[in-house]
Amino acid sequence: MAHVDSERFTVQSMSVHVSRALEQIAEIHQQLAKGEVYRGYRPLPMACSGVAGLLAAALQPRAFGWHDPIGFVLYWTGVAAISALIASSEIAYNFLARESSTERRRTRRVIAQFLPALAAGAIVSAAFVRLSPALIAALPGLWSLFFGLGIFASRPYLPRASGWVALFYFAAGIVLLWLSPTGVPRSPWSVGGTFGAGQLLAALVLYWNRERDEA
Repeated sequence: MAHVDSERFTVQSMSVHVSRALEQIAEIHQQLAKGEVYRGYRPLPMACSGVAGLLAAALQPRAFGWHDPIGFVLYWTGVAAISALIASSEIAYNFLARESSTERRRTRRVIAQFLPALAAGAIVSAAFVRLSPALIAALPGLWSLFFGLGIFASRPYLPRASGWVALFYFAAGIVLLWLSPTGVPRSPWSVGGTFGAGQLLAALVLYWNRERDEA
């Protein structure tokens, strides 16, 4: 009986050690993943999404800014969806067709860092539309702030210079919120100009980081 109890204790002890070792390996993998720059974001799709924002600002009907604030929100929600599809097109293709299981886990982790900020922006937008059209003037600034938060949350996996992109969105958001009582944020360039310039800056950061790595 004592021999059986000893073997049982040995098996349990080994199980505990194996469990701890697996936890430590998982932690090491997580730290290594944070130390690696995520390569899924590409300069060209990012730049194209910025150009799409600038074109949307140039093409926005003027009525959406002053006489139809809800139309303003719907218009820019559609533009945001199209720009997101453009910016993430190569990510989606690589995820479905080319990435390994490890790379797919990294992609899911990076996207998961960014999604809460986008979800918060969508919730606030829906709440403002429901509560009062007067609140919609604050949305361009809030959208910019939420986008900057998403970049900050993803920054451990992005090039170090991406912090400047996040700061740009933060600064633009603060300025737009400060000007919200004047009606200036209802200009199409308050959204299209901000996100167009921000995405072009992000594309420049990605391109510069890629060229530096290749060099």
